[in-house]
Amino acid sequence: MHDDDPPGRRELPVDQHPLKRAASTIGGILVALGLAAAKFKAIFAVLFGLKWLVLAPKLLLSAGSIFLSLWFYALLFGWKFGVIFILQILVHEMGHYMTFRSYGVPVSLPMFIPGLGAFVSSPMTDDPARNAVAALMGPVYGVLAAGACWSCGLITGDPFWIAAAYVGFFLNLFNLIPAYPFDGGRVAGAIDGRIWLVGVALLVGYVVLFHAYGVFTMLILAFVLISSIPRGIAAWRGQVDPREHIVEPRQRVILAIGYFGLIAFAVAGAAATVSHRTLG
Repeated sequence: MHDDDPPGRRELPVDQHPLKRAASTIGGILVALGLAAAKFKAIFAVLFGLKWLVLAPKLLLSAGSIFLSLWFYALLFGWKFGVIFILQILVHEMGHYMTFRSYGVPVSLPMFIPGLGAFVSSPMTDDPARNAVAALMGPVYGVLAAGACWSCGLITGDPFWIAAAYVGFFLNLFNLIPAYPFDGGRVAGAIDGRIWLVGVALLVGYVVLFHAYGVFTMLILAFVLISSIPRGIAAWRGQVDPREHIVEPRQRVILAIGYFGLIAFAVAGAAATVSHRTLG
């Protein structure tokens, strides 16, 4: 204490001065933040470098299309059936997606279109056998999903699951029609493009037999006629796209067995479930 200091006032030690203590506290906080930043820098770098940040908009768009389609089908059939219906379509599309991914081919996430199903987008590879297998695996997954619904119906006795199974079998069977733009069209083209003409005849027969003259059905029929007939005629003349037609006879035979075997299974499933519903 100096003699000229006011009474009662004395100098605080440096380490106890309020300004020094505040500075020390702030400095400690900054040091702690710096250490935390250094510690988590690698984690942040990994997070911001992940591909999911690039895929996030696509994922949101895909999810949005799913919910929009769910809302559409729920208005028509109710929420319970709408959910199962969407899941069956999603399983079908994941069959394409997983197959393309296993081949290392870039493929989009499933995109849903209310009332028209869904699709995945991927470039055709130079291997027609892979293209055909990727097209076939959608219905394979879809038929298995329908079979799972059928099993639930048989176990629980709930007719809801039998109806869901019938719809699943029928939709995948319809998708196996050997004409564009269906999956069956791509598979049939890999076997023999002339089968496309048979597919057109089958689709026309379906429309006439079941009086399916709705707007969507007629639009699909028009698209099939425009897409498949020229392709079928070109195939009849021996003009084929090397990315679509499998040259190796053994591969064509194996693919044909798988394709027509899946059709037979889907027909049997649809017939069995519709009979079960009728008898029930």
